[in-house]
Amino acid sequence: MSEIINNKAHQRYELEVEGHLATEHYQLDGNVITFEHTDVPKQLGGKGVGSKLVQGALDQVRAAGLKLIPQCPFVKAWIEKHPAYADLVKR
Repeated sequence: MSEIINNKAHQRYELEVEGHLATEHYQLDGNVITFEHTDVPKQLGGKGVGSKLVQGALDQVRAAGLKLIPQCPFVKAWIEKHPAYADLVKR
């Protein structure tokens, strides 16, 4: 697996695996980022790619000092399973 890239031009985090691209789409408004949709190609299903993508994206969100709105159900569920990231969620 490659590293998670923040493709600001397309407003998405990207992770290339085995020639396929997994993405986490977002909207940025000031210091609040809304994760809208996670897309993992079927060929990569069940390999933990979505989790790696979300964790890498959230690490970048933390480093940038942003707050998060987890609109995407996958991201919301991931944060519930990993409470160390709950502080990123905008209250």
